[in-house]
Amino acid sequence: MAARAGLNKNNSAVKRIMQEARELANDPSTDYTAAPLENDIFEWHCTIRGPSGTEFEGGVYHFRILLPAEYPFRPPSIMMLTPNGRFELNTKICISFTNYHEELWQPAWGVRTAIIGLQGFFPLKGTAAVGVGALEYPTAERKRLAALSREWVCPQCNQSNLEILPDPPSAGASSANACTPTDNQDSEPTNHAPMLATTAHSTGDVMTAPASTHEHSHEQPPSAPAPSPVTVVSSVQVVAPIPTRPRASPPVLSHRSPSPLAPQSKARTSNEGAGNASRPASAAQPSIAVALSVPPRPPVLLDTAICVLLVLMFALICRRIL
Repeated sequence: MAARAGLNKNNSAVKRIMQEARELANDPSTDYTAAPLENDIFEWHCTIRGPSGTEFEGGVYHFRILLPAEYPFRPPSIMMLTPNGRFELNTKICISFTNYHEELWQPAWGVRTAIIGLQGFFPLKGTAAVGVGALEYPTAERKRLAALSREWVCPQCNQSNLEILPDPPSAGASSANACTPTDNQDSEPTNHAPMLATTAHSTGDVMTAPASTHEHSHEQPPSAPAPSPVTVVSSVQVVAPIPTRPRASPPVLSHRSPSPLAPQSKARTSNEGAGNASRPASAAQPSIAVALSVPPRPPVLLDTAICVLLVLMFALICRRIL
């Protein structure tokens, strides 16, 4: 603790490391655990669980993470401590997020990213597993080392891997605990069966007592069964709407000068209205619209005057030319 108290809290690397240490302490996982050393926060000791479904299942492995002074702008280095058959011991491993590939490192990554990434690199085989610090042990040997890794003790932490990262509660224990209340509930009806029988017997005695006391009383007829509720469904008559034909919009009337034919059209309209007085007003509207929409002819006198003027103008023009 004294070494941590003497650190420069304004250093970006120190601030980032302390923040990640608090996050891992406040949000633990059953698959891994990690913490910096008391005398050097740039060196972390981590313990991970072997991936399930592989030859490393059941194993618990201890390793070191060395953070540079420029962290998080430069990647960390990883060194395995527990024999595993996949990586060499006390050798910096070549993985995409370690110091061997600084061009791939991103400052947004951290110690948790490195731990999860290392766990994902365990089951790789073939060319994907080739690199600095990689090993290719037989499957049987890896399983044997996985069984031995649980009791492996770190010389610096002075604890075994199983003590640092205990096994999570098994699914069998949780299912057994879940079944315990069910067994108790199943046993309840058998315990209450004699009580129900006793209650029925005592009820029978009570019911027979009035019969012996009032021997000459008339027997009451059995009560009629209660009528079942009748559900009344009211029928609602659905009336379809009557389709209506859309009416035509009234024509736009423009102001025109009265023509000599106006009295005739008025007389014709009055005669037609007198003959068809019995018809509804809606039927007479189309005829009125048609009559109003026909433009009146110009008068004959106006046409004659225009022709005379044209002839005079033509005569004057010809006279000037000749």
